[in-house]
Amino acid sequence: MYFFYRILTAAGMFLLAPYYALRGWRRGEPSSALGERLGSVPPEIIACAAASRAADGPAPGAIWIHAVSVGEVLAAKPLAEGLRRFPGQAVFVSTTTETGQRLARERLQSVDGIFYFPLDWIVPVRRALRSIHPALVIVMETEIWPNFLREARRLGIPVIFANARISERSFARFKRWEFLIGEFFKQTLQDAELFLAQTPEDAARLREMGAPEERVEVTGNLKYDGEPPAASRFGAWLENQVRAQERWPVFVAGSVVAEEEEAVLAAYDIVQRQWRHALLVLAPRKPDRFDSAAAIAAVGGWNVIRRSRLDVAAPLDENADVLVLDSIGELAGLYSFADAVFVGGSLVPAGGHNILEPAWFSKPPVFGRSMENFRDMAAQFLAAKAGVEVSSGQQLGKVWVQLVEDHALRERMGQAARVLSERNRGATARSLDRIAAVLGAQERPT
Repeated sequence: MYFFYRILTAAGMFLLAPYYALRGWRRGEPSSALGERLGSVPPEIIACAAASRAADGPAPGAIWIHAVSVGEVLAAKPLAEGLRRFPGQAVFVSTTTETGQRLARERLQSVDGIFYFPLDWIVPVRRALRSIHPALVIVMETEIWPNFLREARRLGIPVIFANARISERSFARFKRWEFLIGEFFKQTLQDAELFLAQTPEDAARLREMGAPEERVEVTGNLKYDGEPPAASRFGAWLENQVRAQERWPVFVAGSVVAEEEEAVLAAYDIVQRQWRHALLVLAPRKPDRFDSAAAIAAVGGWNVIRRSRLDVAAPLDENADVLVLDSIGELAGLYSFADAVFVGGSLVPAGGHNILEPAWFSKPPVFGRSMENFRDMAAQFLAAKAGVEVSSGQQLGKVWVQLVEDHALRERMGQAARVLSERNRGATARSLDRIAAVLGAQERPT
């Protein structure tokens, strides 16, 4: 089966390389991005990796963390910082998406290098692994790439899946095609050294998909160990402008995805009828929705302003109804002064997004029913009355009104959200202990 997979990916290399080149050019990626995806590791990272192999430490070589996009980068932050307990070992982070790359460069300043993950074709994978030859690769969540895992095993490089999860949708898809890919998946998972699962359910699914029983452990969700970001210059400016102009209430709808903007705006219409001087911060999840979100709001009759066109040396437009946050990495801090929030990717079947960010600031998260990617977390918030589930834009609007009008309810739920987010901490420490054991099992050459 590997033979056919390698043939397929090799053919895809010639077909997709031009696509990545064109996409990167359109999105303004640096010219080096395509080379990195084809396995050309930046020379400064190669030099740093070589130095790490020569330095004193628990195992020869650097630690390579792979975080696909924004969510994985945020989950990787406490882990990357915790890896500093291993002296002499450089820490590198790779991402797949351009948004993940930008956020990693902003938030993961403690690491020694950031680059794009190689496409899962044998030549790029082999080039990247041999250039860095890390002591360990840590893959955030469950990004399973057969060629990468096979080549890492051949080179004696252990791969740990941290914060591992298998969503209900992914597991159902696997079961549907198990007769065809089951054995191949089992062989692929056997190439990994360890799976550190978020929940017992994730662990059970991994074992059923072929992960060896003794290599699967439950360590918890790393996202609980995240810390609220420091106030950005823009966030401080916006909060000051809101207070100076007595804009109230303020709503923040974060990580909103395609086909969800209309529902959020319908909710905002409900609250703005009652509070004409309200302000909505609408934050699309992906950059390719920035223009569309702004256009949808403008067509709806709202006065729309965009973060990218604001001058923080000038006052905020007092007539603005909707502020489209067309930037990366500034959303979490804006939850701090919101009167009510919404976490997107949940009113449409997109699996949901991280509801801990508003909880850090004692803001009860409101979200839709599609929370497959955060099912356990969402269930805990609902059980603790620390969050609210809605099924439509109309219902979202009613919940926003209720939270604004009932100060005691809002405070009580916000406190419950904060307590819940703090009570579940500890996954980073447990994961670091297991990582240390794997590193300690490797012997330095004498």
